[in-house]
Amino acid sequence: MIKYVVKRNNCRANAAYGKYYAHPVVEETIDLAGLARHMEDHNSGFSEAMCIGVMKAMVKCIKEQLLEGKNVKIDNLAIFSCGIKNKEGALSEEAFSTSGNISGVKLRARATGTLSNASLNLSASLKKASNLLGASGNGGVANGAGDSSNSSNTSDSSNTGNTSNTGNTSGSNTPPAGGSGDEEE
Repeated sequence: MIKYVVKRNNCRANAAYGKYYAHPVVEETIDLAGLARHMEDHNSGFSEAMCIGVMKAMVKCIKEQLLEGKNVKIDNLAIFSCGIKNKEGALSEEAFSTSGNISGVKLRARATGTLSNASLNLSASLKKASNLLGASGNGGVANGAGDSSNSSNTSDSSNTGNTSNTGNTSGSNTPPAGGSGDEEE
């Protein structure tokens, strides 16, 4: 179950200023060792040590392949690629320089297969965190809308995150109006 809180967009420069949006509540981040333990518990046939060894090698190899300019696709997870962070555009191709116009590289990840947004929307269930914790107050939702729902409606793509090839892999709930309230004034 994905828990969420409702927050107000307080960025005056944003077109969505004053509107309320759902933000996921992350209770824990699982590292490779935790994932290896979880995999072992699912009777994968492999020990925790074997799982973590394979995953560490995979991470190392993915980095090597990315730095060689290749994309790496892990079926039902993501396609990993490198993007370029540009400082500003040059006035001409001759005026372009790596040091003057490129600030670095970034990792991109686009969900694929059973981890795609459409698939997650079919599988996800949402619950307002304050309802689970027994906290009073409605978090800014006047009518209690969104207290719980089974998110099988995939027609509203505004809450599915950005999986385009632009480098935004945060999975943030970016509303179509132009901002989710993450920005501070």
